[in-house]
Amino acid sequence: MQFKQSLLRLLLLLLPFSAFSQNTYLPQGDKSVQLLDRMEIISRGDSLLNFSKARPFSRKQAVQGALRFAAMHRSKISPIDQYNLNRLLLNNLEYLPDSARRVFNSKKPFLTSFFTSPANLYEVHVKDFDLVINPVLQFSLSKEKNNSDNLFQNTRGLTLRGRIANKIGFYTYLTENQEKTASYVRELVTSRLAVPGAGFYKGFKGTGYDYFDARGGIAFNATRYIDVAFGYDRNFIGNGHRSLFLSDFGNSNLFLKLNTRIWKFNYQNLFMELHNADNRIGDRLIGKKYAAMHHLDVAVTKWLNIGLFEGVIFGRQNRFDFGYLNPIIFYRSVEQQNGSFDNSVAGLDVKANLPHKIQLYGQLMLDEFLLSEIKNNRGWWANKWGLQLGAKYIDAFGIPNLDLQAEHNRVRPFTYSHRDSVANYTHYNQPLAHPLGANFSEWIAIARYQPAARWNLTGKLIAYTQGRDSSSRSYGSNIFYPNVPPFRTGDFGYENGSGWKTAVFYASLAASYEVKENLYIDLSAVVRKLDTKTSPLISNNTSVISLGVRWNMFRREFDF
Repeated sequence: MQFKQSLLRLLLLLLPFSAFSQNTYLPQGDKSVQLLDRMEIISRGDSLLNFSKARPFSRKQAVQGALRFAAMHRSKISPIDQYNLNRLLLNNLEYLPDSARRVFNSKKPFLTSFFTSPANLYEVHVKDFDLVINPVLQFSLSKEKNNSDNLFQNTRGLTLRGRIANKIGFYTYLTENQEKTASYVRELVTSRLAVPGAGFYKGFKGTGYDYFDARGGIAFNATRYIDVAFGYDRNFIGNGHRSLFLSDFGNSNLFLKLNTRIWKFNYQNLFMELHNADNRIGDRLIGKKYAAMHHLDVAVTKWLNIGLFEGVIFGRQNRFDFGYLNPIIFYRSVEQQNGSFDNSVAGLDVKANLPHKIQLYGQLMLDEFLLSEIKNNRGWWANKWGLQLGAKYIDAFGIPNLDLQAEHNRVRPFTYSHRDSVANYTHYNQPLAHPLGANFSEWIAIARYQPAARWNLTGKLIAYTQGRDSSSRSYGSNIFYPNVPPFRTGDFGYENGSGWKTAVFYASLAASYEVKENLYIDLSAVVRKLDTKTSPLISNNTSVISLGVRWNMFRREFDF
């Protein structure tokens, strides 16, 4: 494929595409997300790329945004970015016209029908119908210090997506998984009765886990400017490595999403069915709870975005409260009309694409507070809020495709919790936002480097302190505990780190080589150190080395 020769021809063909053409979404951990991030920061004011807080990203808009960036900023594209842009198109061929799609055809398909393009096992592109089918595989072996178990991950499955009559998009992702994880991950599973990122699971060969991951959904255009998606999957709101509003760390959930994009506004309505915390004893129906969220993103200038967020978690006897279906209303007012019984949160986020290839971003999440108590500085338990500040620096120090990111997250005790164990900000025994819950201060540094087209290196440093709960008292870190007596004792004296103060240092280095399209060999190393700063003094250090292969799947990490 001759990228430079074909790009202009593709641009001429693609840019007039109808806004009504339907799309699906880039999967979790897709390799093109980093490219889209880079293009947004370089362009600073692209109307397609700069609404990047609501994820997953639309495949159609990713393709159109990438092509427009190539047309407008050709001199700023590095050779590796050109390669990555070419791969983005190759992996989204249904959004190219036939004449452009043929540029990416394989020279020697397998048995004439398979791998007609290098990215997909099987695909069909005919009038009114597109279909793409790929296998999903990941197998890795790991060795942990002072652990006699052989750790591993074994994932098999398939992913399927398509479009019908250019009006309805559909997708599914199905995997069967068995894994044995590092000791610190097993400790989390034991305490929360939840495998990170999974739902129902069974024990496997003593200390392992067996679970099925099934996701899928449909999407269509309600009008020219409104997209509707209904499915069972994960969503994410924010520009950071973490999110204080909504994260994709936990299990998938049933959702209905309306996304309205017009002029300088992107407005998302998200309605979700969630599961209560559960002890997983016996075969029985797990209780339901519900969530409704709004996020309004406004392009104040070409380079500055400001967003408003509000959400509410509520429990009813297996029914949705229809008052929260109103797409344009302050949920707090509905919650007050219902008797202030539900768990409502609000937030503000900001993103600024500055000159010199820098992006600043942040989130302020407000659960509950009194200004007078903040001024008194007595550590009132109900001053519940979270703060995120972050920065990205691409092509750092003049080195092409070296991207740096720094982030600070701080969440007060009892944030996300509620007076009962139903309306807390959780789903299926896992937090909906930050994986640590509350009562912590966290620093993150990430370096991503692509020295050559098929090589990716990622280094990560995470350090945090958290005031964990004791056996007799809640200090507000475990958001599953009700924030009322007898769990909480006393109203004052709660600060970040109050309780059983624990310090964690996490470092990882991962190298990935793309053997063929979407087929990777991964080598990684993790070092984790945990120390308690209060009695009883405990120190727990571990290190893990892993070697694996994956195909059409993100690399599974446990970075906490």
